Amino acid sequence: MGEPAERAVLVVVPTYNERDNLEPLVSRLRKAVPEADVLVVDDSSPDGTGEIADKLAAADDQVSVLHRPGKSGLGTAYLAGFASALQGEYTLVVEMDADGSHASEDLPALLTAASTADLVLGSRYVPGGEVRNWPAHRLVFSRLANLYARTALGVPIADVTAGFRVFRRQVLAELPLDAVSSQGYCFQIDMAWRVVRAGFVVREVPITFTERVRGRSKMSMTIVVEALWRVTRWGVARVARRDVLPGEAQPGAAGRPGGRSSGMAA
Repeated sequence: MGEPAERAVLVVVPTYNERDNLEPLVSRLRKAVPEADVLVVDDSSPDGTGEIADKLAAADDQVSVLHRPGKSGLGTAYLAGFASALQGEYTLVVEMDADGSHASEDLPALLTAASTADLVLGSRYVPGGEVRNWPAHRLVFSRLANLYARTALGVPIADVTAGFRVFRRQVLAELPLDAVSSQGYCFQIDMAWRVVRAGFVVREVPITFTERVRGRSKMSMTIVVEALWRVTRWGVARVARRDVLPGEAQPGAAGRPGGRSSGMAA
């Protein structure tokens, strides 16, 4: 990868069977944010996505590939990417889906917002945000899931399941990432809640989310059930004032140094 810059950016892209989407994504990403490095985390995709990633890396020294031995889930893929970022000198670490639903052209706005926030979410559900080509039932389900998570956990984030994110390095360095075991979009809820509870500043920036046009969605009932079970358990514990996530200090001891409080802004 390239030499570290003052605002070195690493975009982590987990892949599993995304051979038709990966090359167009990387091309758009490199044009939209040419200073960014790209790390593809591939779970031994049987469709050859890993081989395509290797070809992209061979042609561009700002692209690299982390091959994993099998399908281990979105959460562990991102955690592996975060660990790689922390081994380098990156100051901003981006989460981005491989299916083309996140527009690379929206990333500069998220990176700019990171100058005044510790976590920036590319949000579908703040003014200016948009979802394209989802059937009505999928949109209703997503909005209800966000409402449930937001209410149960007391998180002031409109799109807590958003998968297009920018973390400042300090956030990933300070959170107990080895205690995060959530998968699917529950991983996104888990991470956002940890960031808020730790007192980091959160901002939401509107994006246009477009349903994939190639390949198959990885959403499954298992992912939905995991999210419902975990959020409900966390919410009950929060109401009972036993809301300590794995790896956290006791409430009152885990605030941000310097007294900075969490918040959000569109």
